Amino acid sequence: MKPEAVVFDIGNVLIEWNPERHYDTVMDPAERARMFAAVDLHAMNDEVDRGAPFQATIYAHAELYPEWRDAIRRWHDEWIHMASPAIPHSVRLLRKLRGKGVPVFALTNFGIDSFAYAQTQYDFLAEFDRAYVSGHMGLIKPDPAIYAAVEADCGLPPGALIFTDDRADNIAAADARGWQTHHFTGPEGWAARLVAEGFLTVEEAA
Repeated sequence: MKPEAVVFDIGNVLIEWNPERHYDTVMDPAERARMFAAVDLHAMNDEVDRGAPFQATIYAHAELYPEWRDAIRRWHDEWIHMASPAIPHSVRLLRKLRGKGVPVFALTNFGIDSFAYAQTQYDFLAEFDRAYVSGHMGLIKPDPAIYAAVEADCGLPPGALIFTDDRADNIAAADARGWQTHHFTGPEGWAARLVAEGFLTVEEAA
């Protein structure tokens, strides 16, 4: 089946997401590694991505670890520095697709408040035909239910969706539902796939 709609993940596809890298610029890397080993900050972020309040969730978590209280609060206070910069080639691909009338969706693990804030920093986050944001859905990838919810809402069969994500587990879950997929390791490979599928010309995908 030829895909009819293109589905983008956001973190590490359209915007770099690397909390560890940011923390290494504001605290000793060895201390940062010790904190990340002792505190599951990514699980904390999963709570936000499921719809928990952004600041309140992180600040409450910080109170559980007095040694790193101020550092954990940075997850909220300096969040935009972890979710940056944009990946320009990917953004160009998004815009080229939409300019050609191709339906373009987002399927992203993102909190309600953090996504709203990110939209004020990255204008392209308001340019999707449909944005499926985990915080609003109460589900996160790779739960099969989130993919089913996308199918139900957009009305397209699984094989009509082509999805790119940087995480292999998210890709595997989409594969299991019959979506067409591309494991994102860089915009060049994604561009080549969009050309191969007939969405863009080589020149448009550059």
